Amino acid sequence: MRGLKDVLIDEASICDTLVVNSRAARITVAIQTLRHQTANSLKQHERTGSDAPQRSSFDPQRTEFDAQPSPFDNVPLFLFGIVVIGLILRLVVVLCVVHGSGHTINDDNFGYESWEMGWTARSLYLGQGFSSPFLPLTGPTALVPPLYPFLIAAAFKLFGLYTSQAAFVVLAFNSICSALTCIPLFYLVRNSLGSRSARIAAFAWAIYPFAVYFSADRVWDYALTGLLFSCCLLAAQSLHLRRPLAWFGFGLLYGMAVMSNPSIVSLLPFLLLIALYKVWRTGRNWFRKGLLASVAFILVCTPWTIRNERVMHAHFFLRDGYWLEFYAGNNGDTTASNSAFAHPASNPVEMQKYQSMGEIAYMAEKHDLAVDFVKHHPAFFAVATLRRIVRFWTGYWSFNPGYLKYEPFDLPNVPFCLFLLFFLVRGVRRWWQQDKQGVLPYLLALLVFPIPYYLTHSSMDYRQPIEPLVVLLVTVGLFGTGLSRGSAEEAEAPESEAYVDEPEPAMAYAEALPAN
Repeated sequence: MRGLKDVLIDEASICDTLVVNSRAARITVAIQTLRHQTANSLKQHERTGSDAPQRSSFDPQRTEFDAQPSPFDNVPLFLFGIVVIGLILRLVVVLCVVHGSGHTINDDNFGYESWEMGWTARSLYLGQGFSSPFLPLTGPTALVPPLYPFLIAAAFKLFGLYTSQAAFVVLAFNSICSALTCIPLFYLVRNSLGSRSARIAAFAWAIYPFAVYFSADRVWDYALTGLLFSCCLLAAQSLHLRRPLAWFGFGLLYGMAVMSNPSIVSLLPFLLLIALYKVWRTGRNWFRKGLLASVAFILVCTPWTIRNERVMHAHFFLRDGYWLEFYAGNNGDTTASNSAFAHPASNPVEMQKYQSMGEIAYMAEKHDLAVDFVKHHPAFFAVATLRRIVRFWTGYWSFNPGYLKYEPFDLPNVPFCLFLLFFLVRGVRRWWQQDKQGVLPYLLALLVFPIPYYLTHSSMDYRQPIEPLVVLLVTVGLFGTGLSRGSAEEAEAPESEAYVDEPEPAMAYAEALPAN
């Protein structure tokens, strides 16, 4: 009997031990579950862009007020509001420009500094094809890229040639493109730096003076190219994670952006190489994806290249005016970055030569003159190049009264551009110290894109395709990256080392224990 009693006591002790172990395991499970819920909540927080602290459903301090989301936490609502604010601001400027400014619209000129774009669109409207980039009817041209003149010509078809209604529609289209740039800019920044920086950058772009001015006052491709290029950068940011079809789509999108402004083509190899390197690092098939993107880009650009070969009887990429622009900035004249006397549009003598020689022969002559001048005046070319670099980033060329008479906005532009430049450099430095991989594409854009303008002539309007990046980096310079060391290291970690939310072995052990 005593032995049976001892056995029963031992069994009771074992049961008590099992119960204690079971409860301890369940406590461990609860702690691990809470930890995983917190990690998932933080991930969801970064995906949704909410800066408000997240609390679990059983937090005793939770109130009804906490449960009410802020409008700033709702990303679609925030972006809609920012786009509307930016668009209203631009449309107000458009109305003032069209109905209350000194812009002149007549039979010879669309105004709004449309120049070659407007004249080529006029030829399209008149049924003369893509031709006559200057006032006289001079025949086929490849002086400007094709996309934007066709859009202006569509406005002429619908609202009349050189009418104020057509001007309003074109400038309103520019304004829509500029305001919509807030969206890719927001996601571009949020994916790298978080929601707070993204909101600041998007709002800054909505009210940015250069973005407003060059979209609401100029008939040119600035806003359209800025929107398309920002979308290309956003697509390139996660391209290494995408399926092959997405790479094909990226090539199509970049081709469309280049048809708007070929100056951004210099950045395509760098964006592709960065994405392909990330794919190669994970051991996946990088060659096929790179080939698909390249083929798609070529498919978009080839038809216009074939058109140029057949119509212009010359081989070049999309447009042929580079050497005219090079000569305009390198001819011995330093009164302006872009010498007016060198252009057919502003010099009757040059216009007569352009008409008599034809566009291709005229451009060939400018090539010979420019190359010969640089060979014989290398010091002038070096100094002029340095001055153009300064002008591109500071807006300064000269404070001579005769120069300022034609460029009055240079006076207010210089201090504003110096402010931007200081915080842009500071932003690059801050970001580089915390996340070199994240800032690299933007740094390459700042270094590579302006090179053609350093060699030819430069001004504020030429940098508009990368102006969203300027705003992005100025925002970082003013407010910081918002990155901690851990988040930067996680951003640099290869995809194979990414955190996987899986239950730990203790969870499986707890599930095997009997319930109490």
